[in-house]
Amino acid sequence: MTHPPAAPNYVEQQAGALQSGDHLLLPDGNRSAEIQRVDVETDDFGTPAMVLATLTGGGGLRIAAASTVLVLEEGAGVDDGPSGEAAAPLQLVEPAADTQARSDAAGQESSPAEGAGTVVVPPLPPVPPVPPVVSGPSEEDLALIPAVNGTPESVVKAAAGAHPKSVGVLLLGERLAKGINTKSGSCLKDLSDLAQELFIILKDAENALAVADLLNVLPFDGNRGRWASVEASLALSSYICRQLGQEERAAVYEKFLRAPDAMETDPFKARINAKVRQRSLNEPNLYDKEIFRAMDNSNPDAEREWRLLRLEALLFLRAHGGSETIGAPELDRRIGNELESVRS
Repeated sequence: MTHPPAAPNYVEQQAGALQSGDHLLLPDGNRSAEIQRVDVETDDFGTPAMVLATLTGGGGLRIAAASTVLVLEEGAGVDDGPSGEAAAPLQLVEPAADTQARSDAAGQESSPAEGAGTVVVPPLPPVPPVPPVVSGPSEEDLALIPAVNGTPESVVKAAAGAHPKSVGVLLLGERLAKGINTKSGSCLKDLSDLAQELFIILKDAENALAVADLLNVLPFDGNRGRWASVEASLALSSYICRQLGQEERAAVYEKFLRAPDAMETDPFKARINAKVRQRSLNEPNLYDKEIFRAMDNSNPDAEREWRLLRLEALLFLRAHGGSETIGAPELDRRIGNELESVRS
């Protein structure tokens, strides 16, 4: 990359590594300015794309994150220009004023000294609108979820005792009876699997909800791995409650499910996350290829496992009220079909 002439005390640095306090060589190649603040814009994939450097003297610069710029080496003095004179303060020039200045300059000659101290800095982009914030469940919402009767271990024991002939329930119950640690991802996964086993296979909605509620009241702690089990439990609970006619309780579970979506405080990232989230809802992975492959290979066990994953994806979509491509009535129909398939 070709750089403008610079003093030997400048070093190359990637724009994405700029930070406050760095002295950046300006585009004119003659002067430097101290960076007061650095903001980074990401692209739709979350990769840093544009660096917005706010300068101490006023104005700012837009730099591609992958570009290489020149910054003053630590310990070196600031070079204000080849003549040693102090640089003129940076000015933020509006496009209309810039056009007028060019037209005025076309009719008269200007000396080199008059134009050497002005740097035209493009304006910063407008701040994107902040998306609406979805509030979490209130105390009234939480009141719709029954309190745990006894300890979590006793809830699991009661659910397992109701189905003594179910090997899957007994195995999960034995592991969980040793102690339930809500900080353990494997423990949360066992609870989620137990709730699904109770409802999907054994059609026990009451015990399934009791076990699921051990997860449903857990807040999002930023760990997506652990949250996946809570998310699956909330989606299942929402569907069960709607089947039982408990619409308000189902709405509470759905509000819990969407709570992490409103935690992003950066407006730009929140807007990008909303687009990505909507795209994933519109184009869900329903494991069609995997299911058809298992059917072609006459492998019912593999087909059942893939259908369970499809059912989990459909329940997640239903808890979001559907998407732009699949409506709630169609989701209810598909969920019913999958339940019949895995229960047969």
